[in-house]
Order: sequence, then C-alpha cells, then structure tokens
Amino acid sequence: MAATTKVLSAQAREGVGKGAARELRRQGLVPAVIYGDKKEPVTISLPYKDIHKAIYAGGFLSHTIELDVDGTKHKVIPRDYQLDPVKDFPIHVDFLRIGKGSKINVQVPVHFENEEASPGLKRGGTLNIVHHTLDLTVSADNIPEAIVVDLTGLDIGDSVHISAIKLPKGTADHSHEDDLTIATIVAPSALKSAGDAGEEGEEAAAEGEAKAE
Repeated sequence: MAATTKVLSAQAREGVGKGAARELRRQGLVPAVIYGDKKEPVTISLPYKDIHKAIYAGGFLSHTIELDVDGTKHKVIPRDYQLDPVKDFPIHVDFLRIGKGSKINVQVPVHFENEEASPGLKRGGTLNIVHHTLDLTVSADNIPEAIVVDLTGLDIGDSVHISAIKLPKGTADHSHEDDLTIATIVAPSALKSAGDAGEEGEEAAAEGEAKAE
C-alpha cells in the first residue's frame, strides 16, 4: 500500500537569517526551504501546529507532501528538520522538490504479521528485529507505507532476509549490504541456559574420563 500524500498550506517568505526566523516563530510559523529538481530554492513558512503534528504523527521523512505556497503547488518530501534542543519543537524544515518520475531514497518501516503461525515463536522463541526500517530506493509516486514480513512457518534459528521479501514494483534495496538480514527467531533464554548447562556437563564428563585414564 502506497503512503498517502499530505497537503499543507504555506506562504513564501523574503526575510532570511536568524532574526527573520525568530520573528516567524514568534508569529507561530516555522521557516522552511524547498530545493531540488534543478530549480531555484524557495523559502517558505508553515503554521507551527501543522508541522508539529506532521512530524510527531510518524513517518514524516517517508511521506510525500503537497505544499500549497500561496496557490502554487509543490510536490515534495521532507529531507530534514531541526528541533529545539531543549523543548523539542520544530524550528526549521528542508523539503526536496520531486519531479515527475523521480526515484528517491527513503526509510520505510517494517511490519511483521502472522506471529501466531510461527512454530518458533509458539515454542517460546523471541523475534529479534535487526532492522525496524529498510533503506529503499523507490518511485516518488509510489512510496510504500510499510514492508510486511510474513512469519508463517519460521522456527527457532530461522532468519528473514530481504531477498525473501517481495518488494513493491519499482522498489529496490539501497542498504548496500549483501542480502540484508531483517529479523531472526532466537531461542528463549531458558533453552539457552539448558543448552549451556548440557555443554558444561559434557565437558566435565570428558575431563573426568581423561583423568581416569
């Protein structure tokens, strides 16, 4: 399922620099810039409440946004944002302009399903998630909301690699790792302890036999 495109209203701004930025924030606005797609950067401001809500709703950096800047529409994706180091409220946002047919790199969350159908988890194993998000190259017009991993049939010791996941059309792994491991099913600590104790017992018995000889 593709991520939905949010729509936010913004207004162009002329003043730049710390003084102008402080004045905008006093007015309940957050300064921002739109850049990319071989066009001149556009400095804008957005209502604080809208940006704060969008950031803390989750997935801010992996959702396309349509910015309506004084009636002119810009299709963008957030590339970075700054938060106040003390109060954690947004103080600046960078938006990347998206051209038609663009490919972009995004972090897409991983969701796991059918845990009840995993023999390893039913036996008390634990799902060890190595990567909660995947670094993917995607079509800007079709950014997946999430990548779903089916745990059906996985037993203790099994791993899920990205090569086993059916990625959406036009989507590719951008991690540069060789067959990225997404998650593993690990044995519960009780089984591990029992296994360790068994190994120690075998070693002790072997030592006893050696001394007897």
